[in-house]
Amino acid sequence: MVRRLAADGARVVAADVRPQRWEEHNVFPAVVDLLDADGTRAWAGEVAAEHGAVDGLIHLVGGWRGAKSFADTDLADWSLLHDLLIRTLQHTTLAFHQQLRRSTAGRVAIVSQPGARRPTQGNAVYATAKAAAETWTLALADALSGSSAAATILVVKALLTDAMRQDAPDADYSGHTHVDDLAKAVTALWDRPADELNGRRLDLTGS
Repeated sequence: MVRRLAADGARVVAADVRPQRWEEHNVFPAVVDLLDADGTRAWAGEVAAEHGAVDGLIHLVGGWRGAKSFADTDLADWSLLHDLLIRTLQHTTLAFHQQLRRSTAGRVAIVSQPGARRPTQGNAVYATAKAAAETWTLALADALSGSSAAATILVVKALLTDAMRQDAPDADYSGHTHVDDLAKAVTALWDRPADELNGRRLDLTGS
């Protein structure tokens, strides 16, 4: 995602909880704890001060926990996924909301999963977290209505990398979305008008 955006000429501020190095000249790494609301707001202010207008927020914080059955669900998994999938989204969107709304082409995207609408018993906590993240994003979309910004939900069954294919070439990857295709879908958000994207759920599963 970062490399595709940078290759398309975007100035990318790539945040992670741990230091990361990037070879691309227009990628600016940042170390941010997105579970820290005040720290996230401070970072948003620093981004605006250093780079000017903020035209995009792509939320790629993920994680998965599941169980063999509904009865086997461990609510400690919910606590983890709540923080990873929901709280980080809340903190970042609240921190950047005004900047994105002022942008001439602000775009927000999250990556969701079909289970958010069709949960299975073993994925109860994961699907609930994804559904909550979608609901939050739709509320943001309502807040962005009437502006040039849009909040969009990108739906994937699972992500696929070249390394996965090399490690298990005979595995069934039907319905998987290659990370390059996800990156392409994100960059394409700036090629469409906001009213075609705001509050929309775009299916990338190919099903």
